[in-house]
Amino acid sequence: MNESQVVNRVDQSIQVFSFGDPAPVLGGRAVFDYLECWFNGRWYEPPLSLDGLSRAVGSSVHLHSGLTFKRNLLSKTFIPHRLFSRASFEQFALDFLSLGNGYVEAQRSMLGSVMQLKPALAKYMRAGRDGRYFLAQGWQEEHEFEAGSVFHLREADLHQEVYGLPEWISALQSALLNESATLFRRKYYENGSHAGFILYMTDPAQNESDVDALRKALKDSKGPGNFRNLFVYSPNGKKDGIQLIPVSEVAAKDEFSSIKNQTRDDVLASLRIPPQLMGIVPQNAGGFGSIKEATQVWVMNELEPIQARMTQLNEWVGEEVVRFRAYEMTGGEA
Repeated sequence: MNESQVVNRVDQSIQVFSFGDPAPVLGGRAVFDYLECWFNGRWYEPPLSLDGLSRAVGSSVHLHSGLTFKRNLLSKTFIPHRLFSRASFEQFALDFLSLGNGYVEAQRSMLGSVMQLKPALAKYMRAGRDGRYFLAQGWQEEHEFEAGSVFHLREADLHQEVYGLPEWISALQSALLNESATLFRRKYYENGSHAGFILYMTDPAQNESDVDALRKALKDSKGPGNFRNLFVYSPNGKKDGIQLIPVSEVAAKDEFSSIKNQTRDDVLASLRIPPQLMGIVPQNAGGFGSIKEATQVWVMNELEPIQARMTQLNEWVGEEVVRFRAYEMTGGEA
């Protein structure tokens, strides 16, 4: 067997191979293996990127809406104080619910009395040793607060006692999966895959010039005017020699609706918000039950405990600056 015969045999063989996608270093649950705070000489670094957590809030419509819903109910029942305005409380509440940390700075007079309570953005706050706190917006932009001037409300964490982690952290992967599924579906429609097709030709009667003519016709059919019709004439062709297969029929089934529903349920479970309070449309004829009863139970089991935790600021200030009125429902049952 000469060399040309070997080359021809190799060229006619079919080779199939594939490569896996690059795997991220902090993929899956590996991101939670780094929940420790290391001291950089001035302050402790957060166990997770606070910038990443704040961006993850916007990755899921249900996560963002659920946190806003809690903030709105807290703001509705909050009684403003001369030292602590409603706007300041809303920022403090949103930081605590979203990032698991809430900070309030006490701005004092020359005599030491509290003049005003201002929230400090939790995304940029860093805790140091001996009760010191820093505001670090960049590696060259940092501000150290006066000792004893910052109140820190944190969610309890099993791994460290410097920073808190939000209660929805267990649903982080579900929120990111929800975003990935939405982005994938959006790109699928933007590139026209839902209306594209594969022209599959196996007719041996066609010669190379016919294939070139068909290729040119397909190329010329693109452009403005969306999708155009194409006529193919194949004399002496066999049945199924040319097949038109829509891409939507051969694309991998990604279970888009199932992914969206499952990730939504995970997020709502982590926030502990009944679906009827989030405007979720029920899929069954029975619905979700009474929205009034669901609201009353949610207020008692979820809203009031959060309010009680926020009153810790009163002990630190020495004055009742955080007060809440009882939640009341007006109007009839929906």
